[in-house]
Amino acid sequence: MDGKSAAEVRRAAAFRVALREFARESEHAARKARLTPQRYLLLLLVKGAEDGTERATISELCSRLHLAQSTVTELVNRAVEVGLVRRRTSANDGRVVYVELTDEGDRRFSEAFEALAGERRALRKVVTKLGG
Repeated sequence: MDGKSAAEVRRAAAFRVALREFARESEHAARKARLTPQRYLLLLLVKGAEDGTERATISELCSRLHLAQSTVTELVNRAVEVGLVRRRTSANDGRVVYVELTDEGDRRFSEAFEALAGERRALRKVVTKLGG
């Protein structure tokens, strides 16, 4: 490997280490907020909906999670059962059902999300260095 390739490999390795650290800390923060890592991710993707509405359809969640509809539906069902999310039918189209956070889901999500502020900053620094 030439010098540039070796430097690229080192940056890629540092990025992978940072990603793993972020994932590990995310799991820890989720569990501290009484969430499974999967439920934390579900709440994150609902709250952080791409359109800014803080709600998502099952199809949108499937696309963002890269999971089958049956898997996402089961994840949502379990989150509904424990009071973290609710389903709401669209006022404009009765065929569309949105998943939204409940007050309890929002409280637990916020607890975990806030605990990860430092980890997000650290990950952004590593991502910035990748360009170099």
